[in-house]
Amino acid sequence: MGREKLGLSASLEDYLEAIHNLSSKTGAVRSKDIAKRLAVARASVTGALRLLKGKGLANYEPYGPVTLTPSGQRIASEVAAKHRVLKAFFVNILGVNDLDAQRAACRAEHAMGSDIIERLLSFVEYVDHGRLNGRDLVKEFQQFCTEKASNEVGK
Repeated sequence: MGREKLGLSASLEDYLEAIHNLSSKTGAVRSKDIAKRLAVARASVTGALRLLKGKGLANYEPYGPVTLTPSGQRIASEVAAKHRVLKAFFVNILGVNDLDAQRAACRAEHAMGSDIIERLLSFVEYVDHGRLNGRDLVKEFQQFCTEKASNEVGK
């Protein structure tokens, strides 16, 4: 079942992504680690975990480790992949600093559909292909932005 049919909010997607990222090495995570990662109260984590469990996306019992079900893992992987693509695009193509790119990716990952993410991936491939042919489109774009900004300052 897709995340649209499950009615997942951006907040619940953030919880799935946090569980996914935190549990990547150990396979399970504690609610206090989720609270720390997301900078939220532990009571908020408990509420979110109950919702995720009710939707069949997380395995959760109070005071126990948290894991994702196969459906939860699939959705969390999709959200994490979108985040990586967006952040890389913002940093490597648009030249946005790392912190701003991280914040923007967190917001945008929930709003953009898979089709747009696929287009961004295709664009990144296109830019890389240009580099192989001796043309640095990223450098050209960043130079364009610099010139545009200096022209606007001079007005």
